[in-house]
Amino acid sequence: MKAIKKLAALLLTLALALSMAACATKTPAEVNPPASSQVIDADREGNPITLPDTIERIISIGPSNTEILSALGFAGMIVAADNLSAGIEGLDPEIPMYDMMAPDVEQIIALEPDIIIASSISKAGGEGPFKVVSEAGICVVYIPSSESIDGIKEDIRFIGQVVGAEVAADEVIAGMENDIEAIKAAAPVEDAKTVYFEISAAPYMYSFGNGVFLDEMLEIIGAENLFAEQEGWMSVADEQVLDLNPDVILTSVNYIEDPIGEIMSRPGWGTLTAVQNNDVYYIDADASNRPSQNIIKALKEIAEAVYPDIFDY
Repeated sequence: MKAIKKLAALLLTLALALSMAACATKTPAEVNPPASSQVIDADREGNPITLPDTIERIISIGPSNTEILSALGFAGMIVAADNLSAGIEGLDPEIPMYDMMAPDVEQIIALEPDIIIASSISKAGGEGPFKVVSEAGICVVYIPSSESIDGIKEDIRFIGQVVGAEVAADEVIAGMENDIEAIKAAAPVEDAKTVYFEISAAPYMYSFGNGVFLDEMLEIIGAENLFAEQEGWMSVADEQVLDLNPDVILTSVNYIEDPIGEIMSRPGWGTLTAVQNNDVYYIDADASNRPSQNIIKALKEIAEAVYPDIFDY
């Protein structure tokens, strides 16, 4: 049952993504920062917003938003979050956690947040559950689920501006760019390995083509996405993988007990080069699926899995 729920959540996220195409010594709470020094009159969706004068109480809906806020040093200001954000570094485990598609808006209003930073996924193509919150006078800022690395960097920069942490945001982005450039510099320039990256297991196999940050990550390490000629998130049939015969198979599936063993035991897949050479690897699901600075963790895992003779993290 747990596996079915995780698969359902993943497929919902994929469906929504397709329809939309996710060192000072004092803490931020102690310094009580003002809202951004820059004038921000619209969120990342383009909706008009009016930021509060100070931000001390934040509700974060969407784990990528929570990860970004944590990296900027604002986890301690988060008074409620979505249930997928549970366990993110710095987040108080005792705070209320809500279903990001159907949060308890009455409870949210009662928490008296200064601002809500929400994933656009919560809107699911409509007005979303936070319309009532906005009408109550609470600033709601929407962040779409970015599908490119540049988009992720802009999300970090924007959230940094919103909470008055532009310098910290620039530092996070600079760290990402330094890691990316270092990996690019070490990546092979010829004889690229072909990679099939599975994000949903059989019988509902899903992967991706171009236009997705995971495809960019494969390019960065000098590999070739098996479905690079396709576009966006895509369902996959056995025959497609068998015909293209990848050198390496990666999986971020975390809702079954042994995703690697499941792949290697599929009927007919024993003929694949990746399976014959035991080149099937698990990549952290949260790091590879969430559009935040933590994609760098996944990037390093991917690099080491595909080119272990070059990368060692």
